[in-house]
Amino acid sequence: MTEGFIARHGLWTDEQRTAADRLLSEIEQKKLRQVRIAWCDQHGILRGKTLEIPHFRSVLRQGKDFQTATLIFDTTNSPVVPPFGADALGDSRMTGLPDGVLVPDPLTFKVLPWLEGTGWILSELHYRSGERVPFDTRGVLTEQLTRLGDEGFEYVSGIEMEFYLTRLVDPMLGFEDSGYPPAPPKVTAVGHGFQYLTESRGDEIEPILSVLRDNLVELGLPLSTIEDEWGPGQVEFTFEPLTGKATADAAVLARTVIKQLARRHGYHATFMARPALPNAFSSGWHLHQSLRSSAQANAFAGSAPDELLSPTGTQFMAGLLEHALACSVLTTPTVNGYKRYRPDSFAPDRIAWAEENRGAMVRVAGARGDANTHLENRIGDPAANPYLYLASQIASGRDGLRRGLDPGASADEPYLAAATALPATLEQAVGHFSESKLLRAEFGEAFVDYLTMIKRHEVSRFNAAVTDWEHREYFEVY
Repeated sequence: MTEGFIARHGLWTDEQRTAADRLLSEIEQKKLRQVRIAWCDQHGILRGKTLEIPHFRSVLRQGKDFQTATLIFDTTNSPVVPPFGADALGDSRMTGLPDGVLVPDPLTFKVLPWLEGTGWILSELHYRSGERVPFDTRGVLTEQLTRLGDEGFEYVSGIEMEFYLTRLVDPMLGFEDSGYPPAPPKVTAVGHGFQYLTESRGDEIEPILSVLRDNLVELGLPLSTIEDEWGPGQVEFTFEPLTGKATADAAVLARTVIKQLARRHGYHATFMARPALPNAFSSGWHLHQSLRSSAQANAFAGSAPDELLSPTGTQFMAGLLEHALACSVLTTPTVNGYKRYRPDSFAPDRIAWAEENRGAMVRVAGARGDANTHLENRIGDPAANPYLYLASQIASGRDGLRRGLDPGASADEPYLAAATALPATLEQAVGHFSESKLLRAEFGEAFVDYLTMIKRHEVSRFNAAVTDWEHREYFEVY
C-alpha cells in the first residue's frame, strides 16, 4: 500500500496515530454510517463535509479535498475579492483557488448523540505540498502553543460564554428572504429577564436547557454550570479548564451543538453580542486563563500568602493590556461586538486590570495566596473565533514575559480610571491590528494582511448600509 498524504508529510504525532486506530475500532463497534469532517473558518464558523465510512477510512490516510474558496467569504458568504485573480489573498499558492486538504485530528473525534450513526471530527487546512495554509486559524493557535511550550509553559483556559435562547416563530425560508445576508428569523422571548440567577427563570426553559446539557455532556465536554443571565432568554454556560487547543475545540463544538439542537427543537440560539431585541442585554465571552509550568504548577499563583500574582502572572497580564488594542479584532471580530463596551455594563470600556472587579478588562480571580489564582479577560465577543481569541492571549502574554512588562497600578474603579479606551468600532480595531508589529511577527505578514482585508470589507459594507437609525433620524425632518 502506498504511503498516504498524512504520513508522507508527517502531519500526525504518535498520539494522533494511536487515536486514529482507536476511532476506527469505535466506528466498527458502534456501526457508524457517516462522519462529519469539520473545519473552523476565519469567522469561527464550522464548515465541512459529511463522509461515508469507507471514504472516511481513506481520508484518515489521504486527507480530504476542500475548497479554499471558503477563505474569501465574508460573514454573508459573499466573496471579498475576485475569486480567480492572481495572488488574491497575498499568497501565490491561492491563485485560482485550488483545492486544499483537510487533515483530520483523530484526538477530536466524537460520536454525535442526537444523530443516528454519525461521527464528527475537526481538521486543519493544508496545501497539496503538505504545508499548512497560513490562514488556517487552528494552525495559528497550534503555532502559538508550540512556541509557549518551547518557553516552558502549558496554556490552561476555561470558557464562560453567554448567549440568547429564543423561540422560533418564523424561520423566514421564502426565496425572497434569501440573499447576502438572508432575512433573520422572527423570534419571541422564551421567558422574561432581569431576575439574574433566579432559579424560576432557569426552570421556565429547563426543557431546552436539558436537551443542550445532556448532549454536551454526552459529547464529553466538561460542562460546569448553566446559569440564568440578565436579559430575557439570556443564559451562560461555563466549562471546566482545559489545556492547549482543547478549550478552543470545545468552544467551536459547543456553539454549533447549541445552535443545531436549538433549531431542531423550535428555538433559535444566537451568540451575537448585542442582538436588536427589546430589553436585550449584551452577551460576552469571559476567558479564564493561566500558565502551567513544567512542574505542573500554576505559574500565576503568588508564592507568598499576601502576593496577588507571581512575576510570571503579572508580566503575562501586562502583555494582555499592552496589546489589547491590536488584538481587539481577534477578541471582538464583529461590528456589533463593539456596541457592548459601555460604562457600568459588566463589560469593559477601557484597558485596565483590577483584583476581583468585574468592571475591569482583566480581572485577577482568586484570593491572595490561592493556588488557583488566574486571569479573567472579560473583553471577548461570544462570536469570536476561539482559536484566534486564545492565540491573541498567548502571543500578547508571551511578549509581556519576554520584555518583563509592568501592568501598572490596579484600577479600583475601572470605569473611572485614566486608562486607554477600547476601540469604539471595528474600523478602529482593524487599524490597530494591521499596524501591530507583534502580531505580524507572531502570526505572519500574510495572515495579518489577509484578516485585515476580510475585516475592512465587512466595515465597508456596514458603512454603505442605510440603518434604521438613519431612516428614523433624517427621513421626516429633512
